[in-house]
Amino acid sequence: MSKFISFITAGDPSLEKTREFIDILAQHSDIIEIGLPFSDPIAEGEVIQAANNRALANGTTTDKVFAMLETVSFDKMVLLAYANPVFVYGYDRFFQRCGQCGVYGVIIPDLPFEERGEAAVFADAYGVHLITLIAPTSAERVQMLAKEATGFIYLVSSMGVTGVRGEFDTDLASIVNQIRDVTQTPVYIGFGISTPEQARHMRNIADGVIVGSAIVKIIAEHGGTSGPHIKQFLKEII
Repeated sequence: MSKFISFITAGDPSLEKTREFIDILAQHSDIIEIGLPFSDPIAEGEVIQAANNRALANGTTTDKVFAMLETVSFDKMVLLAYANPVFVYGYDRFFQRCGQCGVYGVIIPDLPFEERGEAAVFADAYGVHLITLIAPTSAERVQMLAKEATGFIYLVSSMGVTGVRGEFDTDLASIVNQIRDVTQTPVYIGFGISTPEQARHMRNIADGVIVGSAIVKIIAEHGGTSGPHIKQFLKEII
């Protein structure tokens, strides 16, 4: 059965509200991806960049996010974090805290695959998957990345940054086939999926779909009262 993965930014509009929204997402999601706010999230479009800024302005820190996650019982949480805050926090300490909080996996979008070795050592030690991102590139590189992937593969729908897209011109089915030639690791497609039609299309191609900016946009519009709006959106897109 196709999986649904949702994304929110921790601390937007507050960590208390993030905790509330996680409970809502948990009712509809197989995996919840939680963004650790960072001042320079280079893979993010303006919607998630703004959410990062709001969260940082609210005083959200890595330690506070971990403390919040300790109160969550959902067993398939994934953190999206950038290399700089993870490095500054310390790989050992960061992945140890992930393990303590029940974090299933970590996505570090600006950590090149060829340089992930040091982080992977600590991720493995604490039972945390270091999730592989695959962009629409050459078949040779796609398969090289896929062979080493664990947990799941995050297939980027198109080149560029996150954000709602009207259409997709990448031959994603071909890329999924290239991946499945070398691994049975599930493939989930993300970046820009915001409508039920887009979600259905991606589910027909891959093992699941990741929806982020559309949810974050709801929170930007409704703030602390976003709960019912998130519920309605999830009912429509799932």
